[in-house]
Amino acid sequence: MNRTLRILSLAVVLMPAVVLGQAQQNAAEIELARALADYERIDRTIDPITSGSEGDREALRRWPDVSPQFEKRMSDELAAVGKRLDAIDAGQLSQESGLNRTLASHAIATSIEETGFDFSRIAFQNDDGFHTLADYVARTSVIASREDADAWLARLDALPAFYDQNVANLRRGIKTKFTQPRIVVDRVLDVARQQAATKPADSALLLPFQKMPASIPKSAQDEYRAKALKLVTERIGPAQKAFADFLAKEYVPAARPAIAWRSVAGGEESYRFLARRETTTAMTPDEIHKLGQSEVARIRGLMEKTIAQTGFKGSFAEFLRMLRTDPKFYPRTAQELLEKASEIAKRADGGLPPLFNTLPRLTYDVRPVPPEMAEGYTTGRYWGGSMKLGQPGGYIVNTSKLDQRALYELPALTVHEAVPGHHLQIALAQELDGLPYFRRNSGPTAFVEGWGLYSEFLGEEMGIYRDSYEMFGRYSYEMWRACRLVADTGIHWLGWDIEQARRCFTENSALSTHNIQTELERYISWPGQALAYKIGELKIRALRREAEAALGEKFNVREFHDVVLLGGAIPLEVLEGRVKEWVGKRKQ
Repeated sequence: MNRTLRILSLAVVLMPAVVLGQAQQNAAEIELARALADYERIDRTIDPITSGSEGDREALRRWPDVSPQFEKRMSDELAAVGKRLDAIDAGQLSQESGLNRTLASHAIATSIEETGFDFSRIAFQNDDGFHTLADYVARTSVIASREDADAWLARLDALPAFYDQNVANLRRGIKTKFTQPRIVVDRVLDVARQQAATKPADSALLLPFQKMPASIPKSAQDEYRAKALKLVTERIGPAQKAFADFLAKEYVPAARPAIAWRSVAGGEESYRFLARRETTTAMTPDEIHKLGQSEVARIRGLMEKTIAQTGFKGSFAEFLRMLRTDPKFYPRTAQELLEKASEIAKRADGGLPPLFNTLPRLTYDVRPVPPEMAEGYTTGRYWGGSMKLGQPGGYIVNTSKLDQRALYELPALTVHEAVPGHHLQIALAQELDGLPYFRRNSGPTAFVEGWGLYSEFLGEEMGIYRDSYEMFGRYSYEMWRACRLVADTGIHWLGWDIEQARRCFTENSALSTHNIQTELERYISWPGQALAYKIGELKIRALRREAEAALGEKFNVREFHDVVLLGGAIPLEVLEGRVKEWVGKRKQ
């Protein structure tokens, strides 16, 4: 056989194997795309709030279905998708596709495990829940067309049924002794009674119809407003009153006596799950508690050095007492607080380019916490926006109880909630069109809140903290998150009472007494969530230190932040792999 014939013969022999390999890879990629499309369909069905913010018109007409029957059906459908993902040969996928498969499988498995605990039996926390969801959505909704107006009317019409489903779940919680403790219920009852007592014309649910585009004729606008008022008066108001009566007459007597989550049926197993879910690690509650104690000791040393820089001559406790009582550290009016928060936020905007290559298009504003929520609400929070719906992100500042809103804490709060914290990370993730839906909208708490706390550290590099008092406020906020590790595990795992948990905050942070009480009620009502902040922040900072040490002069902080943020919110171990891969390529 001559050389030409040998080459042709070899090609004939090899071609089927090459084509088969490509076909297998293509088949794996196609099946993955189909499975992820089904996962997206299920995800959008389960969560119409997020889906609506992404422009899903049908979802804008719905509230979540929280009935046990629906949750079981969705869990079964997720399990079927999970099996399909498991059957795909990961070796036939591209690297990015393989990561999508891994992340989707993990998210589905976590969701199915969560459904098994029937957490829907507890439908509210101290400052949040199904009863406040509609008010939140109303305050972030924009009517830009008749279609938007019709969708909001449809949501109002569906709201009483949403109340009924949640009350049914709460009754199931009463029957199975799976309830919130009295300290939490009392706070929620106050809010429910305020809602029930609000005049229909003053309801926040009417806010979307206050401003409508000129493309909707005035007569039609008046009709929409009249229909909405009729729904609030005749159907939603009675549902809110019925909920308040249910809490007072049925739920308060059934509220569990102990504050520890471990005291409910299956509490030990489910708290371990919550710790794993929120931290995206395998850390045990005991390990987390120990980490919290070590962080408290470390940060306390930084705080004491900062006190020395102020020239204060008294004890640590005396310095805290001075901070909590001296009027110069507190705003005199709500407007002053909002203006100071806005000024800090604008300085933070200006500090972004040296640290970030990629910024979101969506802007944000600074708003007060709605008055009906303010009493038991946290000091500040971020409300997500939507570029597709024309909704800005919101940095929400609590302007109630001004003598409890310390100005030396405001810089740390601002960079955490606005930029470079939650707004930058969440809005940027929403705009990552190259990622599948579930990755753009996923929110592992350890990543999201870890980034927020890491952003407080970035505030130092940005020059946000202008004196020793603001730097002390920054350390006090970090201490707050370290005490969370101690308090959450102390309450829910070790059986502490609220006073034992309070001591970490009062003895080591400058948080006001009201804020400490609000935070403790939050941890009691929302077990495990508070564990994520410090664990996520410590991982991000450790990864940065390792990258800096490995790359030396080749380290670029803007590139590092791209690596962290442009994969969306992901579990910490996946983030670690992503950063290490970047370091390896950068070293070449």
